[in-house]
Amino acid sequence: MANPQVQPISVAAKVDDFQVKNEPVYEYLKDSKERKELFDAIAKYENTCVEIPIIVGDKEIYSGDVKYQVMPFDHGKKIAKYYWASSDLIKKAIYESQAVRTEWEKTPLSERIKLFLKAADLVSGKYRMDLNATTMLGQGKNIMQAEIDAAAELADFFRYNAYFAKELTRFQPLSPDPKTTTNTFRFRGIEGFIASISPFNFTAIGGNLATGPTLMGNVILWKPSDTAMLSNYIIFKLLKEAGFPPGVINFIPADGPVFGDVITKSEDLAGINFTGSLKTFKLLWKLTSENVDIYKNFPRLVGECGGKNYHFIHKTADVKSVVTSSIRSAFEYSGQKCSALDRMYVPESLWPQIKEGLLEIRNQIKVGSPLEPDTFVSAVIDDRAFKKIKELIDFAEVSQDCTILAGGQCNDSKGNHKYALTGAVYAQDRQFLEHAAEILKMSAGNFYINDKSTGSVVGQQPFGGGRLSGTNDKAGGPHYLLRWTSPQVVKETFVPLTDWKYPYMAA
Repeated sequence: MANPQVQPISVAAKVDDFQVKNEPVYEYLKDSKERKELFDAIAKYENTCVEIPIIVGDKEIYSGDVKYQVMPFDHGKKIAKYYWASSDLIKKAIYESQAVRTEWEKTPLSERIKLFLKAADLVSGKYRMDLNATTMLGQGKNIMQAEIDAAAELADFFRYNAYFAKELTRFQPLSPDPKTTTNTFRFRGIEGFIASISPFNFTAIGGNLATGPTLMGNVILWKPSDTAMLSNYIIFKLLKEAGFPPGVINFIPADGPVFGDVITKSEDLAGINFTGSLKTFKLLWKLTSENVDIYKNFPRLVGECGGKNYHFIHKTADVKSVVTSSIRSAFEYSGQKCSALDRMYVPESLWPQIKEGLLEIRNQIKVGSPLEPDTFVSAVIDDRAFKKIKELIDFAEVSQDCTILAGGQCNDSKGNHKYALTGAVYAQDRQFLEHAAEILKMSAGNFYINDKSTGSVVGQQPFGGGRLSGTNDKAGGPHYLLRWTSPQVVKETFVPLTDWKYPYMAA
């Protein structure tokens, strides 16, 4: 008989309930308080070169391999001096991460959640203007593009990841007869370390890649993008202020191939959290597969690799909405968002109106410094990106299959597809929309109806695509965190087993 005095052992996490909301986006209107605070922050950073160390555990390290981050729209201005970690230093970071992993994994989920909520408050408050200013200066974003990224989206990632982790604890397995047997479920971190490799185009993505897995008890080696170094360093500093222990997140600027080679040759590699080019993600996948026999776990590979995103226009579409949405989707942040519009499919009957509308707005767009409030398009991130775009324009000029409708000049002075990331369909015909949603089901991980292909919001449109756009693990949604946990089920039985025989075996 079960002992009625025995209390079941429960390994389930206990987290107090709380609710979250998306961070409000500031408007930065003329003479507003927030605009003044932003330009004060810009003034603080634009004439200063911040020295950024490699950070391993609680040690700040200044190696001999010096690099600089420059303003993409003013190449002569250095805003950050940083250092690339050597192979030996990356190995040391792996060792240091493992030294703190057990203690961090044992930290109650409720305590880790508190750190995330504190970090979110620091993003939306104390560090908001620093994050926006360094994103504008270092990554060439205008005021609004910096605000929706480095302030709002980053705060949303921290808050909603905390919220989704709390919600995950609500699931517990069935225990049909708890007097006999109880079953409980807990989320453990993964043994080893997670390598987080972040891109230049979203400050918030850097923060999410580096922190998301830690919420579930993992430790991180974070390789930030060279062209987002300063804003990413601000994130690291605020995480430290929020209370993240040394060694849980290690800040490791490094040469990409060197970093990739070291992490994939470590037996402790537990996962790679990546946003960047398809070529690089394929290489990391290949290196991981080549070393699969040495690992303690099967590494989790999560990747987002961009797309060739589309707007599909039906003859019943609202032309003005198509035009304005397409301008924003294609040219906000100089077309450097992973979800930016690359291709449009337009019915011949609507093309004259759409073409006229696009050219009319194009003539109104200001291309200039992101520090000027009326700038819509600024410089692309670096010389490599500039040359790639110029090569495509040069090709279009001589191709018999292409027509350049406007522009085509470049200035580098001071100043069905294999992808399936985002797509949009514009129509007023409901029957057509239902048909298109089914036919185009596999063409995009984020599918928009009468809205542009960019602009996903954490908690509202979890982001990610299939095919070669990535592993579609939907950052900003409730399922993303499941990729970074090694769950355990615990069964406890209160009635002893007294006979090895089954009843049917009786004579």
